[in-house]
Amino acid sequence: QIRIVGSSTVYPFASYVVEEFGATTQHPTPVIESTGSGGGLKLFCAGNGMDTPDITNASRRIKASEFKRCQKNGVDNITEAVIGSDGIVLANTQKAPQFKLSREQITLAVAAEVPQNGELVKNPYTHWNEIDSSLPDKEIRVYGPPTTSGTRDAFEELVMEAASEDMAGYGGEYTKIRQDGVFVPAGENDNLIVQKLVQNRDALGIFGYSFLEENTDRIQASTIDGVAPEPETISSGEYPVARSLFFYVKNSHEGKVPGLYDYVELFLSEKMIGEFGYLKDLGLIALTKDRREAMRERIQNRTKLTLADIQ
Repeated sequence: QIRIVGSSTVYPFASYVVEEFGATTQHPTPVIESTGSGGGLKLFCAGNGMDTPDITNASRRIKASEFKRCQKNGVDNITEAVIGSDGIVLANTQKAPQFKLSREQITLAVAAEVPQNGELVKNPYTHWNEIDSSLPDKEIRVYGPPTTSGTRDAFEELVMEAASEDMAGYGGEYTKIRQDGVFVPAGENDNLIVQKLVQNRDALGIFGYSFLEENTDRIQASTIDGVAPEPETISSGEYPVARSLFFYVKNSHEGKVPGLYDYVELFLSEKMIGEFGYLKDLGLIALTKDRREAMRERIQNRTKLTLADIQ
């Protein structure tokens, strides 16, 4: 039985493929678990034994340190696939006004330290209008992913790193998130964040675009740097907090786990990830036709990921 772990963002897409695979093939329905990207890669890279996952989903690329851990534990034949694009959104309840934020304002809201008078000090901001008078007089409360999440990694890179390296006082990239209760890690269950937003009119939540797509009757996305997250702005890269979604296959398990590559090929089929595929309705933003074909060729050839590919 195929065992899959990893990203909570990729989980809804993979779950759909898992159910379809179980219903339309002679193979058992795979077991899938949402562990976060980092947690999934840790399990995946633990070894080649049949008690380790066959596939791990990730909402960001494997890190060089994770790849080296894989290599150290004998997991040295991995194929990487990109399934599509996704945007990270900051959303709030439909019952409150929409936020219009910049990456700099978001960073000043969630960073552990902020620049003041030429030095970094513990973040004193408790309300949005303290950061910028154009923002509402509302308490800053942000529900976001934990440190094991690829969404957290991507948020730190695409929002905080991008903003802080151009902000006076940081002296380079800064990604340390405050731990005084203003930023609340809400686990790997993005649906829980949506529930928190409905309960708290002032709160913002951080999660993947697909969860916005599923809950547009209850929540709305903030614009970031003047751009709203839409399929077109995410796929074009105009939306500044867009990213690719991945999965990794353990090639050493081929022939030992029935249907492993049948599942992978179903996932990468036009029926699933194509421009009019089933996963589009769940919020996946399709790759270009050329890139989709390149992914299928990569899987067909069992292309081995190398450290040079990542660095």
